[in-house]
This record gives sequence, C-alpha cells and structure tokens, in this order.
Amino acid sequence: MRGNIDKGAWARKLRENEVLAVAGICIYVLHDLTQLDLKPNAAGFAVVVSGHSHVPKQETRAGVLYFNPGSAGPRRFKLPVTVGKLLVAEGSVQGEILTLLTTSR
Repeated sequence: MRGNIDKGAWARKLRENEVLAVAGICIYVLHDLTQLDLKPNAAGFAVVVSGHSHVPKQETRAGVLYFNPGSAGPRRFKLPVTVGKLLVAEGSVQGEILTLLTTSR
C-alpha cells in the first residue's frame, strides 16, 4: 500500500487500495479513510482497514468494521506504538489492537 509520504518511482508501483478475501470475509484496504469512494456495506465489504491518522481505532458502522491498526514505527504525535490484527473465524471478523512496548532513549 502506498501512503501519502511515499514518493518517487518506487512508490508509483504500490497500489493505493487493495481488496482481500479471507475465509469469505471481504476486506477493503486504503491509506486514508477520507479517500473512501464507495459504500462498503453496499459493496459487500465486512471490513475497511486504513491507517493515515496513525490513531489506533476500531468501530462498527452499518455492519462494517472500520479498523485502523495505528503505527508500529517511531512514535508520532504522542500516540501509542501499535499493531493490529484481524481475527477471522466462522464467517465473522474481530479486530484487536496491540500496544508494543517501547524503550526511551
């Protein structure tokens, strides 16, 4: 996936969005949620994954899980350092956000 600061020839090779299907669950992935140009529930998506804000968050709206795993890179904006995982089982999906321990220098 290409983010907003990914520049140069190498970045043009990266997709701006992606569609995945895992065990019958359709997932739409994009960098910036404000760039979402479809209605996920009408398009059959159970999950929308985005990350631009670096704010870890998950919420369900109109039956769709909106999931932002946060950022596992260097701490930004005093936000926690996190990763996320989606658990797919028996036709349903659940998100989990994990906070990583960091050391101060």
